[in-house]
Amino acid sequence: MTLSLIKFSSEDCGTCHRMGHYDAKVAQELGLNFIGVMLQDTNAYRKYRPILLSQYPNKEGMGWPTYLIVDDPDNDFTILGEIKGGMTKGEFRTRLEKLLEK
Repeated sequence: MTLSLIKFSSEDCGTCHRMGHYDAKVAQELGLNFIGVMLQDTNAYRKYRPILLSQYPNKEGMGWPTYLIVDDPDNDFTILGEIKGGMTKGEFRTRLEKLLEK
């Protein structure tokens, strides 16, 4: 079973852009499939919107960016963890590793 890390972000989010320099690489190093979803990318957003709305029904409490660890994102998905907001590469890796230990 390969888990996916879905990043929900926006083109005009500076923090999202900065984290984009390392988030996919860290995810892949930890064995995760990385899926980047820009809110402006209508097709990708429409595809993964049900996952986002299951965690944030009215988008309240989301961070920029919001990362969700998901099992089977294209079918009967299960959300296994989340990371919200900006952080350094080291902190991102540490938080992701802790979620994967569960």
